[in-house]
Amino acid sequence: MQNAIKSPVTFTGVGLHTGAPVRMTVRPASADYGIWFKRIDLVSGDPMIPAIWSAVVPSRLCTLVQNASGASVSTIEHIMAALAGCGIHNALIEIDGPEVPILDGSAMPFVEGILGKGVRELSAPLRAFRILEAVEVRDGEAVARIEPSEKMEIDFHIDFADGAIGRQDKSLNMANGAFVRELCDSRTFCRQADVDAMRANGLALGGTLDNAVVVDGDIVVTPGGFRYGDEAVRHKMLDALGDLSLAGAPILGRYTGVRAGHALTNRLLRALFANPEAFRLQEVGEGAHQMLPGIGVHRADIPAWS
Repeated sequence: MQNAIKSPVTFTGVGLHTGAPVRMTVRPASADYGIWFKRIDLVSGDPMIPAIWSAVVPSRLCTLVQNASGASVSTIEHIMAALAGCGIHNALIEIDGPEVPILDGSAMPFVEGILGKGVRELSAPLRAFRILEAVEVRDGEAVARIEPSEKMEIDFHIDFADGAIGRQDKSLNMANGAFVRELCDSRTFCRQADVDAMRANGLALGGTLDNAVVVDGDIVVTPGGFRYGDEAVRHKMLDALGDLSLAGAPILGRYTGVRAGHALTNRLLRALFANPEAFRLQEVGEGAHQMLPGIGVHRADIPAWS
């Protein structure tokens, strides 16, 4: 069955790139509504923006969706990952600015808020995209690939020159609350040189050592360091789940990312849906339902970071 949050939950913070204060409320929605953003600060034009792959427009370092009238919301990947990881298929997200709050740089505060309100089962069958043929896109050494699997899996590989990150690899079956237990608390990370360059160009104005892990060569600048030795690749997997959720329905398939980012994952979805032979939208039976993110999630699964 499809799910929605039981009651509204509000998040306040600042945008990572704008540094502007923002208030965002996730509200329940009916079956087959999908995920929509509503820009409640706009006084003209269409404020409704669909969270769907075809609404993504090029943006530096984040995922941004925009409607036909030009209204947009950026840095949506963490809230989208939290919704997918908690099994929320329908929601209206009201927001009073152009960027989702960064909070602590992970999806954990969103997960805490969603599971704190509870998940409501809706009286409508859940549909998922079953991958039938492998689809792959490349950009230099970066690769994003989706291929058949009976379950939702993510396999990610990164390789950074910075010794504090280096080469990291991780694979996860996303069923049975794996996102909440393994990925939701992994934070955005970046290099000190990139932070300096972004700020010189008017970006990352809301970034602090409280909402990103900053590294400088072999040194972790952020006090306390990484939460996990492989937190960087875990965060890339978090981002990938959020970006893949823009398919519009859960995916039964195996995603592999090699140095992939937001833009390449969106290119993968575009290539997938351009090939009708590569997927099938189907009702999810009880067996397949157990293979999707968000099934069997409990508040006790949330990592205990203060």
